[in-house]
Amino acid sequence: MEENIYQSDIWRIFRIMGEFVEGFEALEKTGNGVSVWGSARTKEDDEWYIKAVETGKMLVANGYSVITGGGPGIMEAANKGAYMAGGNSIGLNIELPHEQKPNPYIKNLISFRYFFTRKVMFVKYARAFIIFPGGFGTLDEFTEAVTLVQTGRIHRFPIILIGKFYWQGLIDWMKMNLVGNGYIDEKDFSLFQLTDEPREAIEMIRNFYM
Repeated sequence: MEENIYQSDIWRIFRIMGEFVEGFEALEKTGNGVSVWGSARTKEDDEWYIKAVETGKMLVANGYSVITGGGPGIMEAANKGAYMAGGNSIGLNIELPHEQKPNPYIKNLISFRYFFTRKVMFVKYARAFIIFPGGFGTLDEFTEAVTLVQTGRIHRFPIILIGKFYWQGLIDWMKMNLVGNGYIDEKDFSLFQLTDEPREAIEMIRNFYM
């Protein structure tokens, strides 16, 4: 029994290595990419879906590839905008127990079994993160990106939250509890920016790299 578990773990390592290799090979020529995050449950008539489509279009117009998690909602919207603008629309899909179906606006689809290998691709090939309202997965990507920059594990890059009303409660909680208890510094809030408008988000990215 123990030998079978050991063998299973060894093969798992090879699968993980394979995912890294496949991801690196598929994305190494991406160029300037921007990862767009947000809820998979956002509907087409939602304000944020519409703005995510606009964001995808504007990113392509400014020379960026659009990278998403490949699923529905905000991911679909950003891919749709990139697709409509004739740009590079990339989806990094995740295999889930209840299968996430890739959206139809992806030109370059890569599927992953493991969340952590997939998350490396989002960071490694992104010149910025644009993060719309979302759930646990969206919060996870936001806090991980901020942590990597804060700790110096990666170079600083724009991390932009879209939706002032949605995010403000979290930011207020951070100020009260994280800064208030000395867990982070007030200056750490400079690691990300907040806006309501895709055009402002694009300007933030452009100004960062001037």
